[in-house]
Amino acid sequence: GAIAGVMGAYFLLYPRSKVLTLVPIFFFFQVFEIPAILFLGLWFVIQFFLGSFSIAGASGSAGIAFWAHIGGFAVGAGYIFIRYGGTVRRNFAR
Repeated sequence: GAIAGVMGAYFLLYPRSKVLTLVPIFFFFQVFEIPAILFLGLWFVIQFFLGSFSIAGASGSAGIAFWAHIGGFAVGAGYIFIRYGGTVRRNFAR
């Protein structure tokens, strides 16, 4: 949850920064630069669905605290939003 909090803060502070992402394509790997808002948004959605499936019992990944990830992300983003309010994008986004 703590690292997810840092990710939530980064989501608001630097949404347009590029994140290097290693993507497996068949037997090879390719490196792509994608915007942080896309990478972290997709990560959050995946965590949400996996958490929902774990509650429904449809997931075989017991022991992973998906809701701790979601809560940490929300707390990190919420702290930055409360701390900087509407000036987040103007002051930090690059």
